[in-house]
Amino acid sequence: MRRGTIIFLVINLLVIGFLLNAFSTLIGLLFEDGSSDAIHPPEIPAPGSELIDNRTQLIPKIIHQTYINESIPAQWQAGQQSCKDLHHDYEYKLWTDDKSREFISAEYPWFLSTFDSYRFPIQRADAIRYFVLAYYGGIYIDLDDGCNRRLDPLLSYPAWVRRTVPTGISNDAMGSVPQHPFFLRVIESLSGYNRNWAMPYITVMYSTGPLFLSVIWKEYMDTPRPADEHVRILMPDEYKGFKWSFFNISRGSSWHGKDAQTIFWMGKHWLLLTVAGFAIAGVVGVCLWSLWSMWVMRGMVGSKGKRGLWRRLSGKERYELVDRMA
Repeated sequence: MRRGTIIFLVINLLVIGFLLNAFSTLIGLLFEDGSSDAIHPPEIPAPGSELIDNRTQLIPKIIHQTYINESIPAQWQAGQQSCKDLHHDYEYKLWTDDKSREFISAEYPWFLSTFDSYRFPIQRADAIRYFVLAYYGGIYIDLDDGCNRRLDPLLSYPAWVRRTVPTGISNDAMGSVPQHPFFLRVIESLSGYNRNWAMPYITVMYSTGPLFLSVIWKEYMDTPRPADEHVRILMPDEYKGFKWSFFNISRGSSWHGKDAQTIFWMGKHWLLLTVAGFAIAGVVGVCLWSLWSMWVMRGMVGSKGKRGLWRRLSGKERYELVDRMA
């Protein structure tokens, strides 16, 4: 094998290795279904079951929600009220923009500069939910997630999040005991992920949103931990869509811009895009190989003239080489 060929292959292997290492967590998410920590249906007592009272409560009875101010939009008021009505014995905390900043300033002043630097308000709304769960514990619920039944069965797990399709987890409904190591890791990681990725949707998703949380979750899972430090996963059927599900969804997510439509389409067709990506990478590789071969040939002919390679070529091959290089 020629020296130039070896160099070309080594360079490509190094590039591929770098990319695989850089995106290993994201690639791993494509194949992570959360089944190892899933909350299975037989674990969850039916609404009104006597078994609910026999379960050990770990998570404090606190419901957290966030909004700009105290004036909740009409389309979310019914969902908010359903959670209040079903949980009259829970403490209810609505984190407005002002209350959120005051809390960060008082309890986590090291994060205040990052909190203030966020370009989009939704990033602060994302961040505050992680901090209040780490500090107080309780259950966080997005305003567009109405309550379909009491959440008492979910208080028996040290921490839980919900599974999303096709991959990863979401941050619209979560529960935790105070100071759970997962949410401590989440709040510690926020500053390092505060970057601008040009498209608003990607910037939000990967700096504070569900993609950020999914990456931290995947990394957290890869480290062996005792049972009480695991993060349990609420699966889609238990999340919404059935009488026994915990939540029902109102229309929301008003922060999504036009770029989100492209991302949603990509999410639905991720397998097709993955195959297409490998195909494009193969074509690019062939083109680079062809250019490399031509460059090496030119160098060899230029340095050796009519000797060496020229002598090893037949008459027909010489004419073809001269014609190609002309």
